[in-house]
Amino acid sequence: MFEKILIANRGEIAARIIRSCKKLGIKTVAVYSDADRQAKFVDLADESYHIGPAPVSKSYMNIENVIEAAKRSGADAVHPGYGLLSEQASFAEACELESLTFIGPKPAAIEKMGSKVMARQTMKDAGIPIVPGSSDPVADVEEAAAIAEKIGYPVMIKASAGGGGIGMVLAENQKTLKERFPDTSKRAAMLFGDGTMFIEKVISRARHIEVQLLADSYGNVVHLFERECSIQRRHQKVIEEAPSGTVQPDLRKKLGMTAVKAARAIGYENAGTIEFLMDEEQNFYFLEMNTRLQVEHPVTEEITGVDIVEEQIKIAAGHRLGIKQDNLKINGHAIETRIYAEDPYTFYPSPGRITSLKLPEGKGIRHELAVRENAEVTPYYDPMIGKLVVSAASRKEAIQLLKGALDHYHVDGIKTNIPMLKEIVSHEQFEKSNTLTSFIEDYYLKGIRNQKEKEKSK
Repeated sequence: MFEKILIANRGEIAARIIRSCKKLGIKTVAVYSDADRQAKFVDLADESYHIGPAPVSKSYMNIENVIEAAKRSGADAVHPGYGLLSEQASFAEACELESLTFIGPKPAAIEKMGSKVMARQTMKDAGIPIVPGSSDPVADVEEAAAIAEKIGYPVMIKASAGGGGIGMVLAENQKTLKERFPDTSKRAAMLFGDGTMFIEKVISRARHIEVQLLADSYGNVVHLFERECSIQRRHQKVIEEAPSGTVQPDLRKKLGMTAVKAARAIGYENAGTIEFLMDEEQNFYFLEMNTRLQVEHPVTEEITGVDIVEEQIKIAAGHRLGIKQDNLKINGHAIETRIYAEDPYTFYPSPGRITSLKLPEGKGIRHELAVRENAEVTPYYDPMIGKLVVSAASRKEAIQLLKGALDHYHVDGIKTNIPMLKEIVSHEQFEKSNTLTSFIEDYYLKGIRNQKEKEKSK
C-alpha cells in the first residue's frame, strides 16, 4: 500500500479523498493556490504545498507545479479527484515519468475516451449503441448542416474535447446551427485547446443514466448499478440518485452488462463511469465515458456499502478487486443535491463570505463539504460549496428526509441554489420519478416565467 498520496485537487473532493486515505493509514498531501490558503481541505491534510496564484491555469492545472509538489513531499502516488487534471492524459504520463502512481486509468484509456469522437467510434466498433450523429470530426458548418439534415433536428453541437456539459450547444434548426457552430468551435478551441466538433441527434424526453464501474489490472470488472442524473441545469447535473426510480431489474442487468462490455473494450482499469441517454421506450445510447471519480459517487456508495475512493487506491496499488458482481446488492435509495453558491433563479455564481453555516444532521444524512463558516467563496472556481446526500430504505422515504434536510440547511452571506432544490424535490413530477433532462426547463423555469407574467399583469 502507498505511504503518502498527493491530492491534485481542491474543495470537497480533496477532503473526501483525505478521509479514505486516513482510513487506510495513508498520509496525505494537499496542494493549494493563493485563494485556498485558508481552505478546509488544506487543514485536513498531513502536509500542504503552495502551487501558484488563484487562476487554475497557474495553479491546479499547472502540471509542472503539481508534480514538483509531489516530488518535494515524497509522495508515491497522486489522486486527481474529478475535474481539473483528472482526465488529462498528459498529467497521468507526467506522473509515470516521475515514478508517481497515478490513481486512475492508464493514459491511453484517458486519451481514447477524452476525445468524444474517438470514444463514439470505439464504442460503435465494440457493438455498444451510440446516439445517432457524426462518426468523424465535422470539418465545417456545411458538413454539420448536411449531417443534421440526415439525422433530423434538433441536434446538439458538441466539442470533442468537452466535458461536464461545457462545449455543448443546442441547434433547433439549420438557421441556429449555422449561427452557433462557428462560435462553439472557437470557444472549444479556447477552453480545451481543441476546436474539433461533432453532431449528435437530440434524444427527446430523455433520461441521463450512468453506470459506475470498478476494474483492476487483472481483468476483473464489476458494475455498481446505475445512477439517474437527469435533473440538470445548462447540461450540468444538480440532483442525482441511485438507483433510478424507473429502471427495473432486467433493464438494470442489461445496462450493467453493457457498461462492463464497454470497459473491457478499452482494457479499462480503476474507477470509471459509462453515461447513457435513455429514451421513453427505455432504449439507451452511449453518451460518454468519464475516466475518473464522479461528483455523484456518494449515492452509489450509500446503496452498495462500497468505498469507491478506497477501491481506487487499492487497485492503483496493484490489489485485485475484492468485490464479486454476484455479491453486490442494492440496499435502499440515496439522493444527492449539489449545493451551489449561485442565484437560484439566474444560475449566476454568487461569490462572497459565508457569515453563517448551519447543517442538518441525523441518521441517513451525509455531507461532502468544501467550505466552513467565515470561508470566502471566490469567483475563481466552480461555485459548488458542498453536497447533501441522504439515504433511506425507499425512494419515498429518501425524498421526505431530503425535504427536511434542505429546510434545515442554512447558508448566510451568499446566495445559494437551496430554494431551487426545495422546489424541485417537492414537485409532484419529481416524486413520481418523471425526471427527464428537461425537468428544470419544463417545470422550474417555466414556473418562474409564469410567476413573472402574473406579476406584470397585476
